[in-house]
Amino acid sequence: MKKIGLLLIAMVFFQSCDLDNQVSSLDTMQTYLIATPLKSNLVTFKEEAVAISEPVPIIESGKIYAYKNYVFVNDVYRGFHILDNTDPSSPQNIGFIKLEGNNDISIKDDRLYADSYGDLVIMDISDIQNIKFAKRMENAIYQEFWCTVGFDVAWPEADAFDYSDFDANRDALTGWEVNEVRMSTEEFESKYGNTFALENGSFSNTTTSDSSVPTTSTTGQGGSFARFRIVADYLYAVEPWSINVFDISDLDNPKVLEEVYAQGNIETIFNQGDILFLGGTQGMYIYDISSPDKPTYVSEFTHGRACDPVVVSGDYAFVTLRSSNFCGDGTESGLYIVDVSDLTNPTLSKTYPMTEPYGLGIKEEKLFICDGPDGLKVYDKTDINNLVQLNHFEDINTYDVIPLSSSLLMIGDKVLYQYEYLDNEIRLLSTFDLN
Repeated sequence: MKKIGLLLIAMVFFQSCDLDNQVSSLDTMQTYLIATPLKSNLVTFKEEAVAISEPVPIIESGKIYAYKNYVFVNDVYRGFHILDNTDPSSPQNIGFIKLEGNNDISIKDDRLYADSYGDLVIMDISDIQNIKFAKRMENAIYQEFWCTVGFDVAWPEADAFDYSDFDANRDALTGWEVNEVRMSTEEFESKYGNTFALENGSFSNTTTSDSSVPTTSTTGQGGSFARFRIVADYLYAVEPWSINVFDISDLDNPKVLEEVYAQGNIETIFNQGDILFLGGTQGMYIYDISSPDKPTYVSEFTHGRACDPVVVSGDYAFVTLRSSNFCGDGTESGLYIVDVSDLTNPTLSKTYPMTEPYGLGIKEEKLFICDGPDGLKVYDKTDINNLVQLNHFEDINTYDVIPLSSSLLMIGDKVLYQYEYLDNEIRLLSTFDLN
């Protein structure tokens, strides 16, 4: 009887322990939101991302690019609107290049080079009424992105992202399905502890500019936010922390050359002769391209964190720093003029306060600054220590400019403005609503 009593006590004890373990396990069970990708065949997805159509309303205006008698206006992530600018007083919207995942273009001898979901896309625009898709070079640029994500994908609120059935070499990510899944904390950590989502759920896209006069009539001209720059037979495309280099001496068959690591988080590119000036979030970086296939670091001018396109004229670099929103950390918004007469030792010469400056450009002694909601400001830069304001076009939202030989292009919020140069000022020539 004694042995039976001990056995019963032992059975009760172990049953109790087992029950405690079950209760403990139940206590750690939680409901998690798990997001799984909605996907499309990658090849089909990219084929459908390119098309030529009749004019369509613009959704979000971005960068501008001028080539011959045409102006190309970026519709952020969607492609480019084509304007016939033969008569700057009355431009005509003649078509739309659908090119999803796009922000930048550069053109030489009727070959248009553009980014699209990290690829380099080439188009033949010799007949603007019959644009031909020529080539797509996969993963040629923006190689830090591990997969192709539709530009209009919204990132969901989720506790984890499950990529277990997603192949980045085969699939494009077109959306998310979010489900509630109940599991223990231990199971969740074991299964999803190393998953991640792309920052902000999308690719980062900064704008760029190349607002100097092109070396030949067959090379186009971008604004100060451009990330693409053609110099002679080379195309340079900057991305955060690197410079992509392409030999385009054979326009239809570019060669991808060795990528060059950059000294900073690069946003824009500009050149003066054989020197590249790169605008970054923390400074301006100078590279020598006298050996064009291998940009070589020369020096840098650093500042606090801010968005900063740069243009150069003679011995001075003109940089706008914008510290509002995500761009800055307390750096004062303004125009910063940097002496680059000694390329190895750029030094700050003068600063001028601005409201919320974006792009800028130079035409001879005129300096044009897009001061965001404070309008377009025009200065005589003859004396950098005493800039003289020639014009201030207020009550317009300004983004970037391209100074052409006889007129100035400026893009605002879905509106293209054109100005005529006068002796000591400029005059509005036309406005074109892209809607």
